[in-house]
Amino acid sequence: MIDTRLTRELELAVPILGAPMGGRAGGRLAGEVTRAGGLGLLGAARYATPDWVAEEAAIAREIGGGPLGVGLMTWALDADDSLLDAVLAEDPSLVSLSFGDPAPYVERVHAAGALAISQVNTLDDLRVVERAGVDFVVAQGHEAGGHTGRIGTLPLLQEVLDATSLPVLAAGGIGTGRGLAAVIAAGAEGAMIGTALLASPETIGPEYARGKLIEAGSADTVYTSIFDRARDQPWPARWGGRALANEYTTMWHGQGADNETLSAAYDPEDPDLGVVYAGEVAGLVTSERPASEVVRVIATDAERLLRRPF
Repeated sequence: MIDTRLTRELELAVPILGAPMGGRAGGRLAGEVTRAGGLGLLGAARYATPDWVAEEAAIAREIGGGPLGVGLMTWALDADDSLLDAVLAEDPSLVSLSFGDPAPYVERVHAAGALAISQVNTLDDLRVVERAGVDFVVAQGHEAGGHTGRIGTLPLLQEVLDATSLPVLAAGGIGTGRGLAAVIAAGAEGAMIGTALLASPETIGPEYARGKLIEAGSADTVYTSIFDRARDQPWPARWGGRALANEYTTMWHGQGADNETLSAAYDPEDPDLGVVYAGEVAGLVTSERPASEVVRVIATDAERLLRRPF
C-alpha cells in the first residue's frame, strides 16, 4: 500500500482520485473507483441538477460503499451556487472547487465536514486557492483531457511543490503505474486520473466515445475552445479543452468561425462531428476495462515500481 497524506486523510487504500469529468463521471464510474480503494468524484457540470446529484450520489455509494467526492466548476457557481447546496446535502467527504476562485465556497464545504480541493494551472492560481483555505491542491497539466491550462504537468508539479506547504496531487498525463509512481516520487500525495478511465463501461456519455478513445494515439488530441463555443458553454477564455481530433476539429479549429457557424456544424451524435474530451495518455488506453481494474492495476504497478531497488 502506498501511504500518503491523501490516503490517511480520506482512509483510502490507494492514492488515486477519479477525475470529476462533466458528462462522463456519474455514479457508476465514481463508485467503481471508490470500490477499488481510491475515491471517485462525480462530475457535477454546469448543467447538472440537484436531482441528478442525488441520484448519482446514491449509485456511487451503493457501488463504492465508501466516501463520496464531487467536482464543481467555480466559475459556474459564481453565477448560481444552488448546486453546491445539493452537493453538500449528500454529505460528501471531498468537494473539488476548480476553475476560478473558491474563496466564497470553502467555508461552506468545511462547515459540512468535507475537505476542499482545487485544481490549479499556474502559480497565480495556487496563490488564489491558498488564500481561499483549501485543504489539497491539484497541479493539473496541459496534457490533461477536458479543460485545463497551458503548462505541462511535470514543470507545473515541480513549481507547485516548491511553492506551497499544502499537500499536492498531480493530474494530466497519468495513465499507468509508471505515471503514478513518477508523481509520488516527485513529492505528490497522489494523482487524479481521468482519461485512463474513459474507456471503462461505467462511463456515461455517447456510446462511440469509448471506441474512439481506444483507436486514438497520444498525438491524436487537440487543445481548443470550439466545442465550448459550439454548445454555448461560457467557459472563461483562459481554459481551452483537450479533445480527440476528428473531422470537426480539422474543419474548424483555428479557423476563426463564429459561434453560430460552429453550432450549426456540430453534431453530438456523430463521432466525427461531436466531442470526446481526452488527454495525451489516450495512446495508453487500448481496451475497454472496468474502472475498478484500471485503478487497481495502476496502484499495484506504482507500488512495485516505488519499491524496486535502484
